Amino acid sequence: MNWLTNVVRPKIRNMLRRETPENLWIKCPDTGQLVFYKDVEQNQFVIPGSNYHMRMGAMARLRSIFDNETWYDVAVPDVTPDPLKFRDERRYVDRIKDARTKTGANDAVKVGFGKVDGAAAVVAVQDFDFMGGSLGMAAGEAIIRGMELAVEKKSPFIMFAASGGARMQEGILSLMQMPRTTVAVQMLREAKLPYIVVLTNPTTGGVTASYAMLGDIHLAEPGALIGFAGARVIEQTIREKLPDGFQRAEYLKDHGMVDMVVHRHDLKPTLARLCRILTKTPVEVVVAPRAENDDITPELEAIERTDDAIPALPPEPPAPATPASTAPQA
Repeated sequence: MNWLTNVVRPKIRNMLRRETPENLWIKCPDTGQLVFYKDVEQNQFVIPGSNYHMRMGAMARLRSIFDNETWYDVAVPDVTPDPLKFRDERRYVDRIKDARTKTGANDAVKVGFGKVDGAAAVVAVQDFDFMGGSLGMAAGEAIIRGMELAVEKKSPFIMFAASGGARMQEGILSLMQMPRTTVAVQMLREAKLPYIVVLTNPTTGGVTASYAMLGDIHLAEPGALIGFAGARVIEQTIREKLPDGFQRAEYLKDHGMVDMVVHRHDLKPTLARLCRILTKTPVEVVVAPRAENDDITPELEAIERTDDAIPALPPEPPAPATPASTAPQA
């Protein structure tokens, strides 16, 4: 017998029973190290000891990229939720509802417009937690609308890709998003606007075969898996053993498929610098106030003359006119 069970009233017994929240600790897939969840979240979901880059949700990604964690959500056109009335073990509409409840997002791609270190940009993020970041009709419409907004605002377009490929439940309608997004990328090029792709873990399938590999500059996070078919499928096809690190970001950089592998902590300043370079935007030079007892030297005077230090850029020719978009405005 126990006095807690026999004497203490049920309500008090419930107060004494302390519930332990789940997922307080995260295990590093690389080293097996256990890290407190809040520490990983504050470190932009990078394991402090091993620098392993965990997957990052769309909202967390946007907060880490935009200044002051502030941006405008871009409205995207509505699509038919289940065009093929697809059903396997479960109905497709039920899978969509579960994914929306899990992530709080309407679909796999979220688009925002704001400033990245002072440079205006349109940013689209694929959330792998939403059905593996698969490319469907809604995701395709979101990407196209984001590119149209970039043309309207005359700003760069940044794409964070993370996907397992096309969404099988939508069949050919999903595969059609590959050429549609490719046409939208061409629209950016005709408007002479930068298109920067950040390849995160994983980026595979039809996404890799379309807009994810059509950027002006390709960045990748360390250790990201990038490819079309899986490594086992390739090995069984060619009947050869693949080299170590095959389809990883560092391997692709060494072989010319990726321009830079950038740590997540350095992504924001790197993207801002690239946007300024590609749009030919001069960097503002801030000169610290000089103390009264400082000696004025010719070198200091030359640095303080910002007009002489940064020559004026020649005027840009006007951008070609683009057809007006019929999609909802941001």
